[in-house]
Parts: sequence; structure tokens; C-alpha cells
Amino acid sequence: MKTRVETISTDGTNIRLINTGSQQTDLISLTDIAKYKNSDEPGEVIRNWMRSHSTIEYLGLWEQLHNEAFNNEAYTNLLIEAGSNAFTLTPQKLHKSGPK
Repeated sequence: MKTRVETISTDGTNIRLINTGSQQTDLISLTDIAKYKNSDEPGEVIRNWMRSHSTIEYLGLWEQLHNEAFNNEAYTNLLIEAGSNAFTLTPQKLHKSGPK
């Protein structure tokens, strides 16, 4: 399957839409969006966003709606941890809380 990349532009920022052919929908580059706030260190913007309790709630709701194998117990544990100043969430850690 061939990867298709398209670009949209908003407020002078180019954002890639990526489809590898294995998904039913496009992926949006979060890094490109984060570059709008901090072009030198978009990873810092993403890390801060991933720590936000409201972001974790949003991701949990998205998974509950779109992932039949969503592990609600592991997600609840992530929400509890999210109150800690030392809490960090990576896509890999979120994925581990996924299917049972």
C-alpha cells in the first residue's frame, strides 16, 4: 500500500495529512500543528499537551467511541496518575493501556 501525503495550510502553517493506505482515514501531523506554537521545539508543545488532564480525557473518549478493544481499567489508572506533577504520557504509554 502506498503512502499518500497531502498538505493543508491554515494561518500560514502547513499541516500534513498522511494516509498509509492501511487506515480508513487520514492522520494529521500533530508535530506540524505544534510548530505553529513553537517552531524550534514542537516536541515540547506535544509533551505538555499530552500531560493535560483534559487531553487524556479527550483521548479516552475517542478510544471508547472508536476502539472496541479499549481497556477502560488501564485508562482509568492513567487518569489517576495524571494528577501527579511527575506524570508524563507518550503515545507508546497510551497504546499500552489500549486493548485488554
